[in-house]
Amino acid sequence: MPIALFASLAISLRILVLTALMVAPLAAVSYAAHNGSLGAGKQGAGLVLFVTLQRQAMS
Repeated sequence: MPIALFASLAISLRILVLTALMVAPLAAVSYAAHNGSLGAGKQGAGLVLFVTLQRQAMS
């Protein structure tokens, strides 16, 4: 019985670690997007540069 309990605990731990590895990047991007700290700020000169680059990419 203890061997089966240890095996199921090990499998559960592996599932937990893999789930955390897959969810953590999504959570980080979501958190950064909510705070607006991801990427260049879209105001002032940054906005002008962003719009200019987007227009050049479209033509």
